[in-house]
Amino acid sequence: MAGTLDVDVAVVGAGLAGLTAARDLEAAGRSVVVLEARDRVGGRVLSEPGPDGAVFELGAQFLGPGQHRIAALARSLDIESFPTHSAGLNVFEYGGRLHRFRGLAPRVSPAVLLDTARAQARIERMARRVPVEAPWEARRAGEWDGQSFRTWVERNTLTAGARAFFELAVQAVFSVEPEELSLLHILFYAHSAGGLATLLDTEGGAQEEHFDGGAALVAARLADRLRERVVLEAPVRRVAARDGGVIVSADGLEVSAGRVVVAVPPALCERIAFDPPLPGRRAQLHQRMAHGAVAKCVALYHEPFWREDGLSGQAASDLGPVGATFDVSPRSGRPGMILGFVEGRHARELELLPPEERRRLALDSFVRLFGERARRPEAYADRFWAEEEWSRGCYGGFFAPGGWTAYGPALREPVGRVHWAGTETSPVWMGYMDGAVRSGERAAREVLRALG
Repeated sequence: MAGTLDVDVAVVGAGLAGLTAARDLEAAGRSVVVLEARDRVGGRVLSEPGPDGAVFELGAQFLGPGQHRIAALARSLDIESFPTHSAGLNVFEYGGRLHRFRGLAPRVSPAVLLDTARAQARIERMARRVPVEAPWEARRAGEWDGQSFRTWVERNTLTAGARAFFELAVQAVFSVEPEELSLLHILFYAHSAGGLATLLDTEGGAQEEHFDGGAALVAARLADRLRERVVLEAPVRRVAARDGGVIVSADGLEVSAGRVVVAVPPALCERIAFDPPLPGRRAQLHQRMAHGAVAKCVALYHEPFWREDGLSGQAASDLGPVGATFDVSPRSGRPGMILGFVEGRHARELELLPPEERRRLALDSFVRLFGERARRPEAYADRFWAEEEWSRGCYGGFFAPGGWTAYGPALREPVGRVHWAGTETSPVWMGYMDGAVRSGERAAREVLRALG
């Protein structure tokens, strides 16, 4: 498609948020076009084919209880999910030693377990006092937003083991280090998902299930229903208010619309020129909501040999570079697939190395955790998301200290005829696929009300 186009609504970004907004707008009888910079749909959802019908999930993957909107969307598209394998012993590498355990916590020092449990319970109590629709309105918002999570942990734990646990937790959930995050951001996120434990757990938590055939099927089938209304390789360069509407200028295409939904992460909105310029607080929000650094590394084996050894495939390590692993084998159990997350400072360090060295270090982690058979997979794939041109990091945007109280009110507030979507704008399950879907639904409702 090239030239000019007139529609009721232009949507910028063909991730789950943009595609969901377009679906709802079209269902309401409005004409719509979705402009996507990449040569594919899905945004931070990415599935690539592997051997023997396997799928390498290199982007967003998991879903869990309470994520009702992504679950309903998948059902409407005839996409099934199945439980993440969790039977067997988990592995925890700490201080150069391996601990194998069942349940939620390894058998480390009772003092460490008590220290961790007390701090986590306090976090959960504070989180419940943060209104998810407006975290900046919490009674102690200024105090909580004025300090990093690292500062809070150091003041509220007594043992190095507890501090190591919270460092691993922050890396796993946000792909950053504790000093980079506002305490208020941690508290909001925990409340947004129903608790810190929910963010971290597999059974009953955010990693409970994944999609049969890959999460990218959701985006692909949504796009199939929108057909020619999705335009790929059309990065939007400019959004200008004109004559009671907006002109959206993309490579090879100019769209005249009544409203525009910008469904890309705030950090990427900086690459779009707005005319007239955005209000200062909204513009500075884009500069303040950075992304974490993360890589997903997936190794494929003939069979899930770790299950024979009584292991679940779930592990955590304070040594790295792989900080957490999951068994992501297909529903049938063959072939065997281990997923490793490289997050925060470990991802930033590996990004400096050539691909073959990255692979070797990731497999070294798998060998330490699961044995020598992990060294020679039949296939391997990874994705370093900071290198992705139209993502520049994952999992989602986050606020450093001071961010929520200074810029939070601008996160969802429309600017003239410009509306905002994307998982970063969702008050529930921010940073997850469910948050993306919720944000698209909310943006569509806003636009329909505005259009009358």
